[in-house]
Amino acid sequence: MPATQPAPVNSDLSSERAELLEALATQRGFLRYTVQHLTDEQARQRTTVSELCLAGLIKHVTASERGWMNFVLNGPSALGNMEDIDYEARENEFRLLENETLDGVLAEYDEVAQRTAQIVAELPTLDVSHPLPDAPWFPPGVRWSARRVLAHILAETAHHSGHADILRESLDGSKTMG
Repeated sequence: MPATQPAPVNSDLSSERAELLEALATQRGFLRYTVQHLTDEQARQRTTVSELCLAGLIKHVTASERGWMNFVLNGPSALGNMEDIDYEARENEFRLLENETLDGVLAEYDEVAQRTAQIVAELPTLDVSHPLPDAPWFPPGVRWSARRVLAHILAETAHHSGHADILRESLDGSKTMG
């Protein structure tokens, strides 16, 4: 599988938007690097005591980014209600299922990344905000702007990129850096 480079950021965007998207593209590149040259079987392998696998991390980051960008567009209803969580689907978000391929997961990740860039470019302002949904992990009454959502997606991607480094090193000794 060839390594992919982050897509260039549209130079017509404001510097803030361009910088956020560029930072996110960099973190996506680190995450994608961890699965270079892997087979589907390697990408679905658990290499630590956790349930995590490399392809599953990418699936999770993809689903999270999609959900948060839906939140930017549609508000808290886009993230769903706690009572409606499909726990089996949530668990499968962290696995590469038998009918899935690493290439397919990466293609979906690219589609979500392109959609994020398009949404960011088309927003009238990054100050667009919505209240967070009711959930035990969100403080009541807090609103997140599109800017805050992008910062969250960036942090989430970097966080899971670190997890992916550990999984890949446990798999075959490869490292993103060092």
